[in-house]
Amino acid sequence: MAYCSRSTSMMKKPLHIKGRPSVQKRDRSSLQKRKPAQPLESLENIVGHRISHGWKEGNEPVTQWNAIILYQVPTIPSLYLVKYDGIDCVYGLELYSDERILNLKILPNKVSFPLVTDTHFTNTIVGRKVIHTFEGKNGSEVEWRGTVLEEAPIMKTWFYITYGEDPVLYIYQLLDDYIEGNLHIMPECPQGEMTSEDDNDVLTGRCVNYNQRKGKVIYQVPTKPSWCFIKFDNDFHIYVYELEKNTLNENSSIQRYLRFLNNTGIFSNRICLDLK
Repeated sequence: MAYCSRSTSMMKKPLHIKGRPSVQKRDRSSLQKRKPAQPLESLENIVGHRISHGWKEGNEPVTQWNAIILYQVPTIPSLYLVKYDGIDCVYGLELYSDERILNLKILPNKVSFPLVTDTHFTNTIVGRKVIHTFEGKNGSEVEWRGTVLEEAPIMKTWFYITYGEDPVLYIYQLLDDYIEGNLHIMPECPQGEMTSEDDNDVLTGRCVNYNQRKGKVIYQVPTKPSWCFIKFDNDFHIYVYELEKNTLNENSSIQRYLRFLNNTGIFSNRICLDLK
């Protein structure tokens, strides 16, 4: 399903335009051979660049895509977070080795974005729960409850956000919606104990199993270390979840933080993961 906001289009769709795919084995007979892995040197210095490439999956026709590279995952250097033109969720792709990507082109110059941001708005909105209003296909208003995670890297006027209805990573220019009355900040709940710097990246790089799916924690939100970005195998969406207390060692400092959030019961996209 796709919705349109008054200021942005809310479209979450995979690169073959058929809605989110289920995790399944790919038809390798119609795909080209896997490209050899690139040396680490060639994987550097492309964050902030625009790219273009074809996309071929199964027996579907090749489609063409343009995007900007937002982030290179330190624990998996071959994995990049990518924002495609006209798509409002962030994808995680191994650009040099994914056999579905054809004729990858890296444009030579980095994209320039405004360096000046609305600091007051950023400080107000980051970490807050919000109600985001979108316009459906029939013109009716649809309200999604979400959490603003942080400013997006590179694109400083954009923000990462996730929704209880669909816990994947989205990216929007939220100031536009806020000014137009389509984004409302919900009252704050009592805060728990403060986290220390040692809590950050405790889980980054850890393998996870969830509903017979395997993946990795690729990022922890610095301001809310219990919120993690998870990349599952054979799925290019980035999932955002708050990890439950029983996913961590009982003696860790972040364990106490997760226990407090669990007791508040205010987050709707909380799951339990078995960390390996």
